[in-house]
This record gives sequence, C-alpha cells and structure tokens, in this order.
Amino acid sequence: MKETLARNIVRYRKEQGLTQEELAEQLGLSFQAVSKWENAQSMPDISLLPALSKTLQISVDKLLGYPSYDKTVTVYEEAYQTPEYIWGTEPGSACYQVLRLMPPNGRVKLLDIGCGEGKDAVFFARNGYDVTAFDITDAGIEKTRRLAEKTGVQLNVFKADILDFRLDSHFDVLYSSGVLHYMKPALRDEIFDNYKRFTNENGLHAFNVFVHKPFIAPPPEKETNAHKWRSGELVGHYHDWFLHESSEVVFDCNSSGVPHQHAMTKLIARKVSV
Repeated sequence: MKETLARNIVRYRKEQGLTQEELAEQLGLSFQAVSKWENAQSMPDISLLPALSKTLQISVDKLLGYPSYDKTVTVYEEAYQTPEYIWGTEPGSACYQVLRLMPPNGRVKLLDIGCGEGKDAVFFARNGYDVTAFDITDAGIEKTRRLAEKTGVQLNVFKADILDFRLDSHFDVLYSSGVLHYMKPALRDEIFDNYKRFTNENGLHAFNVFVHKPFIAPPPEKETNAHKWRSGELVGHYHDWFLHESSEVVFDCNSSGVPHQHAMTKLIARKVSV
C-alpha cells in the first residue's frame, strides 16, 4: 500500500504539473512531508486524503491504487459492441515479425497492451505463446474471450487502463498496436521504465504510435483522451536496446467510414546486456 500510494502521488502530481513545493503549499504542509510520502518513508494522515485527492483531481480509491471505471475513456467501448470484429480477425504484420524474432520454442510469456477485440492476442496464443492481455473496454474483453474460445486457445485477459497498469512480474514480449496514444506525455518515462525493467533479458518490445504531422489532418474519430507523439519520441526510450526496426510510415485508413490518413512510428527493440 505504501509503495503504491507513493508512486501514485508522484504520478498524479506530475500530471497536474505541480512541484512538491506547490502541492505542499496547497495542502498547508512542508515540502519535506510530500517528499517523504513520495519516497515511501511515511504516508499521509487519513484526514488529508480527501484534500490530496481533490488537489490531484482523482478519487481516493484511485489514489490508493483501486482504479474505478466510472466513465468511458475511448470511443471504441461503443464501437466494439457490434457483432462483427471491426478490425477483422487477421493479425497485424508486426505479429509475424515477433514470431520470427522470438519463436515460442519454450515458454514465452507475452503481454498484449490494449488488446482491443483480441485478434493479435489470439494469434499469439494460437502459435504457442503464453498470452496475457488487457484492455479498457468491456466489449473488447468479451470479444477477445469469444474469439479465443472459438479458436480453441486459452489466454488471460482482464480490464485495465494503460495509465494505471504497471508490471510487477516479468515478460518476454510486450506488444501493443494502436493504443499508446492514450498514454499521457507526463507518464511516458515512468511507464516505459516499468515496462523495460520487467522485461526478461533478450526480450522484445513491439510497439507502434501515431505521430503528429502538420500536413495530415486530425482523424475523424473524436478521441478526447488521445495524446500526440513526436517523430523519434518512441525510439528515444530505447537508446539502450537493440533496434530490429524503427520506421515511420504514412498510411490510408477508413476505420470510421471516412477516408483519412495516419502517420505512425513502428518499433521492435530487444533488451540486451550492456
């Protein structure tokens, strides 16, 4: 509890753009008190939790590490409620690259971050990976389970928010497609440090992100919780890993029924001994 609370105070303070001194001033405390909280040397008095959560603009439950899902955070919660699979059931091209670079000759633990309707997670499970997957949408999780059952494979899928979820056990492969734009800029260093720390030696990360280009119009989907990435930003998190791929592409999309374009950075990186 103490470690979780310390981590959350740091995370949400930075998200609000507050220094330790500014947070302490708003609470009528010394910055040393806030510093001790964030270093897990002490915990706030229970009477301070309402004021602390109000200042950090989150619920007390979320501050204490019990995330609540009291609002829709993506337009795909509704979109996934259709009977058909809006992204289809064929895996993305990066799945085959992962299969080639780290074939499941033994037990290979893979995490699909933001699995959507499950097409990639089920592909990996069908090919022998030990798959864990999560998504923020209830409809997506249900469709992932249905697709796994129909395909005759097992995987562990659960509900989680990319902003709150942190690894506490190791994986061999971390995979994510079309999801990391929900990651707030202020949290990216901390989240990627967590992902890298809990990746086994010689493990892979296969990610992509939508990048902002001034010559490409905003997408028609009204994603209020999406955040822009810059060209080269994703690669910068992997300066100490071996890069199998680092490319940027512009492609046509018709996901909303309205033709448009996206720019995307694709990355596959391997954790190697220094």
